[in-house]
Amino acid sequence: MATLQDLGVSAFINILGAFVFLLLFAVLRIQPINDRVYFPKLYIAGKRAADHRGARRAINLNLCTYFKFLSWVPGALRMTQTELIHHAGLDSAVYLRIYTLGLKIFLPVMVVALLVLIPVNVSGGTLLNLRKDVMFSDIDKLSISNVSPGSNRFFIHLLMAYVFTFWTCFMLYKEYSNVAFMRLHFLASQKRCADQFTVIVRNIPRVSSHSTSEAVDEFFRRNHPDHYLGQQAVYNANRYAKLVKQKERLQNWLDYYQLKFERHPEKRPTGRTGCFGFCGRQVDQIDYYRARISELDKRIASERHRVLNDPKAVMPVSFVTFDSRWGAAVCAQTQQSKNPTQWLTNWAPEPRDVYWQNLAIPFFSLSIRKFLISIAVFALVFFYMIPIAFVQSLANLEGIERVAPFLRPVIEVKVVKSFLQGFLPGLALKLFLYILPTVLMIMSKVEGYVSLSSLERRTASKYYYFMLVNVFLGSIIAGTAFEQLDSFFHDPPSQIPRTIGVAVPMKATFFMTYIMVDGWAGIANEILRVKPLVIYHLKNMFIVKTERDRERAMDPRSIALGENLPSLQLYFLLGLVYAVVTPILLPFIIVFFAFAYLVYRHQIINVYNQEYESAAAFWPQVHSRIIASLLISHVTLFGLLSTMKAAYSTPLLIFLPLLTLWFHKYCKSRFEPAFRKYPLEEAMEKDVMEHASEPSLNLKTYLANAYLHPIFHMFEQEDQKEEATIEVRIDKSEQQQQHVRSSHSQYEEETSAQTHYHHEERSSSQYQYQYQHQYQYQHEETHMRSEQSPPHFVYHHGVEH
Repeated sequence: MATLQDLGVSAFINILGAFVFLLLFAVLRIQPINDRVYFPKLYIAGKRAADHRGARRAINLNLCTYFKFLSWVPGALRMTQTELIHHAGLDSAVYLRIYTLGLKIFLPVMVVALLVLIPVNVSGGTLLNLRKDVMFSDIDKLSISNVSPGSNRFFIHLLMAYVFTFWTCFMLYKEYSNVAFMRLHFLASQKRCADQFTVIVRNIPRVSSHSTSEAVDEFFRRNHPDHYLGQQAVYNANRYAKLVKQKERLQNWLDYYQLKFERHPEKRPTGRTGCFGFCGRQVDQIDYYRARISELDKRIASERHRVLNDPKAVMPVSFVTFDSRWGAAVCAQTQQSKNPTQWLTNWAPEPRDVYWQNLAIPFFSLSIRKFLISIAVFALVFFYMIPIAFVQSLANLEGIERVAPFLRPVIEVKVVKSFLQGFLPGLALKLFLYILPTVLMIMSKVEGYVSLSSLERRTASKYYYFMLVNVFLGSIIAGTAFEQLDSFFHDPPSQIPRTIGVAVPMKATFFMTYIMVDGWAGIANEILRVKPLVIYHLKNMFIVKTERDRERAMDPRSIALGENLPSLQLYFLLGLVYAVVTPILLPFIIVFFAFAYLVYRHQIINVYNQEYESAAAFWPQVHSRIIASLLISHVTLFGLLSTMKAAYSTPLLIFLPLLTLWFHKYCKSRFEPAFRKYPLEEAMEKDVMEHASEPSLNLKTYLANAYLHPIFHMFEQEDQKEEATIEVRIDKSEQQQQHVRSSHSQYEEETSAQTHYHHEERSSSQYQYQYQHQYQYQHEETHMRSEQSPPHFVYHHGVEH
């Protein structure tokens, strides 16, 4: 059990670590050589140009800038919320509001709790009478455990529980209202986007006489005749994408060895082909990787041909586009078929939010996948109880000494004991949780969600349940067991509830050490960016040859909502549970919220580049988790008072969770529709305004390639390269020109029996595609295209603009 001295050691180590991290950051961020590590967002946004002269200098020789090492603090606070939304998006701005919400809730709660509850707890004196039965430290005298059983002082704790709950609900209501207004305003003021007109349709039924594209076109032409515009079929190109990534990895190795040979032309690089280069035959690395890339190109070409010509490659999923936001809203928010399991429609995620790999998963397997992943998550939670119990054994050495006295000589060394109890438990728990978000993200991908935003929200849900069961409940249960081992072995069973009721508040000391490790030193390490810094310079040394390579070496990352939201919700849980039980925990949480808000504001402005924009779709989940924390705090307090013979005050707590649930239901019905549906009134108003300002807008052209698979974009780039090569050859030699024409004639003969796409000329010299049973080429330019041009879009020609 951590004593006041142990907490002092932990605070010293973590504050010193945070100070060192911040000092290193202040020095490294002003070095020109690190500019792309600490300001990648500004490079991507075009607000910071490469300073080649500074890059050659590498080191900042201006001594004045070193004395301004805290200049990043006002820079992080200078940008207004409106500017922040314009710069980084609404998701980033609302994410920062979670930290300010924590400050708004816990600052007044901390002041009241320290002024009212601490004097009440200190004057109780119960722990002194239980010295022989229960182990405690001086800091535990500040908790509710120090109040004598049956005391009338519990009415004060009961009153504070009501006050804190009402204040938290009031702040939650205001914040929910503000975020909902920000979301609606953001959507109303947002520029025209493809997802505003697009609906994703899943579980499309198979029709024997029609292809998937024809079935979709016929269904929506019949049921949405006034607003249906077209549809983009979804192809299973996952295998092709894997081959392309494999080629990119091989190409990187080839570039590396070619660069190495250029630096040392007297010796060609050689190595072994086996595992990690330790076994296998000796080969010339340049020739070896060239041969592998050449072989892989053949497989890529074959797979590309299969994707575009195999009917089985077309998935029963489609992106259906409408000529108005109103039409898309009606389709996305209504049932399309008498069979509720077919023609399932929902709003399409924005194009950069689509997780293309999961679109190829058959719909019937999704429920099976979710069931299996639920079992896996359940098993993982209980598997992690083993390391959690180990961490708690480090935090409760006195209980182990009583059971295993032979360990006392080592444990009783003051420095060792303070380190083991004050710093090591929080660090060990942080390390055990390090790889968990990655594992949970993989599980969410296996479940089959089709957007990055939904993947992160599902990962956040799994991580939250894990933190609740293992980090919070597991630490309390295992820690209480280790602390009171002697009592459990010698006291009668009737005394166990009293022992647990007294010991649970004492676990606040462990959470204090965890907050200092994770919320103080951990946040300072976040701004230092050690891993991206090392990786960038390694790439810069061995891989970077051009400015484009240098841009690829940057790692701006994103906010990582799947990991950060559950961590934030854990702090809300700890603050709300221990506000009445052990109020001394609150100052540690306040420091975390203030420091983290400053650091993440800087990172969002200068570093993070969010992969998508969901318009704060995660906020209902945040609200629900805080409500759950309130309910857990009520149940915890109810259990504690029931073990302390507070028969008169305990029944009054029954109304508190009921009021909290009513408040949650009201907020859910009042605000959540703004995050789940798009108002038809808003959609119509925006459509009317757009038609008035841009009467000649051609949505067909605008939406043509919006939801084209990224692999098909690569097809187009390759086709453009091939056409450019053909043009160069024509300019060089008439003989080569004749050869190209004869080759093309042969190509026409080979492909005349295959199914093609009928091209119709559009404005701006763009071609869109209408699906037909047989296709003809109408323009001379189309004869230069390869047979493997991707099918872009299928239009309903009855709609005119």
